[in-house]
Amino acid sequence: MEGNSKFMKQAAIEAGFDLVGITGAVPLKEESERLNEWIRRGYHATMYWMTNDGGKRTDPGRILPGARSVISLGRNYYFPAGYPAGSAKISRYAWGDDYHIVIAEMLKRYAAKLEAKFPGHKFIYYCDTGPVMDKVWAQRAGLGWIGKHTNVINQRNGSWMFLAEVITDVECEYDEPAVDHCGSCRACIDACPTQAIVEPYVLDGNKCISFLTIENRDPEIPDGLASKLEGWVFGCDICQDVCPWNEKSQTATEDPAFRPREENLNLKAEDIHLMTREEFSTRFRKSPVKRAKFEGFRRNASALVHSR
Repeated sequence: MEGNSKFMKQAAIEAGFDLVGITGAVPLKEESERLNEWIRRGYHATMYWMTNDGGKRTDPGRILPGARSVISLGRNYYFPAGYPAGSAKISRYAWGDDYHIVIAEMLKRYAAKLEAKFPGHKFIYYCDTGPVMDKVWAQRAGLGWIGKHTNVINQRNGSWMFLAEVITDVECEYDEPAVDHCGSCRACIDACPTQAIVEPYVLDGNKCISFLTIENRDPEIPDGLASKLEGWVFGCDICQDVCPWNEKSQTATEDPAFRPREENLNLKAEDIHLMTREEFSTRFRKSPVKRAKFEGFRRNASALVHSR
C-alpha cells in the first residue's frame, strides 16, 4: 500500500498538481448531517443540484462500487496582480482560462498513468463537475483545513487553489487529516459586505456575492444586496483577500493558463452593459466567466452602475 501511495503522489506532481493527499473512501456521516442542515436552512439558495445526488455526494461508494481511496489534488492559481481604480472586478480564479478545461486535461493524463500502473482497477475523477464534497476530501487527505469562510486553506499555499479528486478501488496508505489553524481570527467574517458568513464555517449562499453574480439566474440582484457588491461583477475574493494565511502564502502560479488575460483586469461596468452577446462570447471564450451567462453578466454590471 505504501508503494501505491508513493507512485500516485509522484504521478500527480508529474501531471502538474501542486498538492496531493490520499484518504479512505468512507461514507461522510458527520458531513452529511451538516450538509442536510445547511440545505434545510435554505443556504443552498437556488443551487438545487445540491439536493439531487442520490447520496453520492456523501458516499464515494455510490459513485464507484468498491471504492477504497480518494486522491485529493490541488493546483495553485494565485497571480500577483490588481485592478485599476474603478474597474469591475472578476474573481481571481477566473482571470485566465477555464479551470474545468485545464484541470480536466491534467486529470486525464494522471488517470492514464494510474491505469497503466494498476491494470484492472478503476479511477473516476472530478474537478468541480460531480457530486463530490471536494473540500471535505481535501481536509481529510491533509491538503488543508476548511476555513471559517468555507474555503480550504493550506499552510504553505493559502486558499488560492483549485481542487480535484480521483476515486479509486486501489487501497493505499492514507495521510493524516489537516488541522484547523483559523484560531480566533474572524477577518473573513467581518469583511464580508453582505454578511454571508452567518457563523464560522457556515455560508448562506443567498447572500454570497459569488452566488449572486454567477449561479443566480434571477433577472435582478435582490434589493439590499445590489448596493453591496463592492465592484464585483463575477465572483468575489474579499474573504480570501483578507485571510492572514493568504498574506503569508503568495507563490505565483507556474501555469500560464491561469495568468490573467489583460482585458480581465481592466473592465468597466458601463462597457459590459453595452456589450453584445457576440462580444461576450468572443471575449470570454474558454473563460469561467461564461458560467454567469450573457444575461447574468450584464445584470451584474447594471447593478454596479445603478448603485453608484
